[in-house]
Amino acid sequence: MILESALLDVRPGLEEEFLAAFARARPLISVQKGFRSLELRRCLDEARGSRFLLQVEWEALADHTEGFRRSAEYEQWRALLHRFYEPFPEVEHYGEPLLTA
Repeated sequence: MILESALLDVRPGLEEEFLAAFARARPLISVQKGFRSLELRRCLDEARGSRFLLQVEWEALADHTEGFRRSAEYEQWRALLHRFYEPFPEVEHYGEPLLTA
């Protein structure tokens, strides 16, 4: 299992519009080969209400980097969501947990 992680800094004042667009975009990713789950969380820290944490579980790295990112659905995802970010997020991928508690 691979964990994709991205901090999404949404332009202030557009948070609710972003959440509505994300709800429309979610089915585009959930039908992809290797998709396992997705979580979107809003930052609770003071003055950080425009920051969201996106975590997506994939079966394999290529399911995201080659599958989803090269798909027609990704083009729709991009059109729905990328205009909200400032700056554009850095996406990272992580392997299996090394330690759990």
